[in-house]
Amino acid sequence: MKVGFIGLGNMGSAMARNLIKAGHALTVYNHTPSRAEEFRLLGVTVARTPSEAAAGAEAIITMVANDHAVEDVIFGSGKAIETLPAGAVHISMSTISVALSHRLVVAHRDKKQNFLAAPVFGRPDAAAAAKLFIAAAGPADQIARCQVLFDAMGQKTFIVGDEAPAANVVKVTANFLITTVIESLGEAFALIRKSGVNPEKFLEVLTGSLFAAPIFRTYGGMIAADNFEPVGFSMALGMKDNRLVLAAAEDAAVPLPMASLIRDRMLTATAQGMGEADWAAIARISFQEAGL
Repeated sequence: MKVGFIGLGNMGSAMARNLIKAGHALTVYNHTPSRAEEFRLLGVTVARTPSEAAAGAEAIITMVANDHAVEDVIFGSGKAIETLPAGAVHISMSTISVALSHRLVVAHRDKKQNFLAAPVFGRPDAAAAAKLFIAAAGPADQIARCQVLFDAMGQKTFIVGDEAPAANVVKVTANFLITTVIESLGEAFALIRKSGVNPEKFLEVLTGSLFAAPIFRTYGGMIAADNFEPVGFSMALGMKDNRLVLAAAEDAAVPLPMASLIRDRMLTATAQGMGEADWAAIARISFQEAGL
């Protein structure tokens, strides 16, 4: 397919490279031009603006940091919605608000364009290995049309509904669950360390018995070692996602007391200079409170 790819951060650049490897024709754009210039060496067209990346595309993919960035690319100075052809599809793979997803559905429909929400699960190493999990929602014919793109970037696509915002609800809720696992692990390892038990041995017991899922191995390993480098997902982005799930919960009148606790943990970590640390570093707050 002819794809305009917008957003070449740690995740987006890896995803774009996998699309190129799969034989898709990409035009790329990034707010910081130097990231896009790396792709010129791969024979890829580098656009000067989002609207240029969208012009003539069968699909555009946005993989940017937040709602503001998507709004600027699509509606604001980027004006991609003005040049995306009728019948083409915008695939939003960023973690954005449910409210913005609803707005994008309407805006693209008015332009006779299509919209899919397809946020991803996985850290940058999974993106590089094309091992992302993708939660896609929107019209079934458009998901089928774009499956070749999803297959190039991920190991499995979950179709969660025919209304695009459903995928955004799934994404922010799942990210909320990740943060509760991180918080629980931080508290548990604080007790283990304070009790003189080897954290690595505790991790071996956890991941070899009741908690063998990758999330426990990945974050448990970081917390056991008290090592949060390299940063796969920053505290700042984690706080953004926390705001998104709290907003979705408020709109749906669903209390999420654990999300409020996580918000305070992340605020504390940020106040202590960990705003750009990996979001798993909230475990250090549990360590500090235990006198470790």
